[in-house]
Amino acid sequence: MRWTLVDSPIDPLGIAVDDHGICRVQFAGLPATVVACSDPALDALAAQLGEYFAGRLTDFDVALSIPGGSDFERAVWQELARIPYGEMHTYGQVAAAVGDPDAARAVGVACNRNPIPLVIPCHRVVGADGKLVGFGGGLWRKKHLLELEARVRIEREWAV
Repeated sequence: MRWTLVDSPIDPLGIAVDDHGICRVQFAGLPATVVACSDPALDALAAQLGEYFAGRLTDFDVALSIPGGSDFERAVWQELARIPYGEMHTYGQVAAAVGDPDAARAVGVACNRNPIPLVIPCHRVVGADGKLVGFGGGLWRKKHLLELEARVRIEREWAV
């Protein structure tokens, strides 16, 4: 795995790539034992993250290499990737979409184990009542990301 550090408005992000694509996005920087390096795939994601945070990118276009995960977790991650920019789904909606409507809590666990947050947008999943609950990066980051996407979506709708 090759890592680099990306500045962002939600603190530095550690991003990693393997020979197949992006495999990690980590809040609060790089793991302690890692030295940042340069790699074309890392550079591409870093540029796209910059565009995302600037409100100019709504869909990431990078190769992914999703390590591990159970069949259920992988199904949840695939479903998360389908949630449109600026929209929110509940844990129950995601559970129903992957074929197990009673698995809302398990969806929360899968979201927490998402190795590529932001790119696989687990921040777009909220509680049944619309409350911001559970986010591995901290609720303040989830709030920031949802507010960014809502603002960009509204600006784009008004510009039409």
